[in-house]
Amino acid sequence: MAVLRPNQTDRQTREYLDELAFLATTSNIITLGTITQRLDRPETRGYVGKGKLEDVRQFVVTYDCNCVIFDDDLTPSQVRFLEDALAVKILDRSLLILNIFSMRAQTAQSKLQVELAQYQYMYPRLTRLWTHLSKQRGGGAGMRGPGEQELETDRRIVKDRISFLKEKLAALDRQSVTRRKTRDRLVRVALVGYTNVGKSTLMNRLSGAEVLAENKLFATVDSTVRKASVADIPFLLTDTVGFIRKLPTHLVEAFKSTLDEVREADILLHIVDASSPNHKEQMEVVAAILQEIKAADKPTMYVFNKVDAIPPMINDPDLDAENLPMSQEQLTAHLIQNSELSRLLPEAEPGLPSLPTHARIETVRISALRDEGILELKQKLYAMVKPEHLMIYPNYLQQVVL
Repeated sequence: MAVLRPNQTDRQTREYLDELAFLATTSNIITLGTITQRLDRPETRGYVGKGKLEDVRQFVVTYDCNCVIFDDDLTPSQVRFLEDALAVKILDRSLLILNIFSMRAQTAQSKLQVELAQYQYMYPRLTRLWTHLSKQRGGGAGMRGPGEQELETDRRIVKDRISFLKEKLAALDRQSVTRRKTRDRLVRVALVGYTNVGKSTLMNRLSGAEVLAENKLFATVDSTVRKASVADIPFLLTDTVGFIRKLPTHLVEAFKSTLDEVREADILLHIVDASSPNHKEQMEVVAAILQEIKAADKPTMYVFNKVDAIPPMINDPDLDAENLPMSQEQLTAHLIQNSELSRLLPEAEPGLPSLPTHARIETVRISALRDEGILELKQKLYAMVKPEHLMIYPNYLQQVVL
């Protein structure tokens, strides 16, 4: 179920609903259909209008649904209203993503991070859990029913658990800082990008690692660090959690210590799914999160992956010129004009402007699955890693010559 904004195109709507259905599939939920309503903004009480809510109810009854998923975050009052109106379980986008993260988390740190995000999500929504008890016993002025007492107890337990998890994560973060200090003698390269764009597959190509790579959203939620090399220069390669549109704020906050791997990297490889018609918006989502964690001003290579899966051009009225594959020169010009790094550009000059060294942008097209373009990627990566390596080992070239 989704509310469409006035400026949202039909193509964007299909992309958003397909992504929501993919999230549901990843969470082992079967999607039976989608319902949308175009509004300036969601209704305060029931998210959608009365007529559309009745359509949803009829759909639930007809297809015997036991769950309805909404593509936006719902307030606690909206969840209560919708559960009463539809008599099924209500999931919003954040809760769905949290469920997937809890399924995918493998390390102790990621499990604690997900648990913290779940409790932070749950805390303001505790009221609906005890409403049935609060009506059992009214009491006079100053008297409280068992429901209110249970609610206060539950809130205190959740607050204590949140405090405990934050302390535990802080201790683990200190250990991670110590481990990262031992890596200061090697250049660090981080893979970033939207979820399911092929980061783990590329990680395996470049490092020979065996990181899990599946055609699922958030197949990897743990950071993986492997030693790799280009030509004669070694470096550390980090595979990070994928980003997504409307990523829950609690998750971004909880995973900030994991994202330190990105913040402290010397070079970023921003992996993009070139076969997705929505790849520009996905790039903007990633750029916004990088800006939020203060990692947007690093030397960056935009790696356009899955070029083998780009569909042939067809007569699609929603597929305008802006969605056609661009040439290498057009890609670089587009990135320079629209990047968060544009504020670092010198005065505009005719032709393609040159970026400062520390804000350099490179682009390359590859298929990590079919090993296409990997040689060109390695050549460009070598050109980016080499200056960083020489800053650590200024006599490196002389030693090689000798």
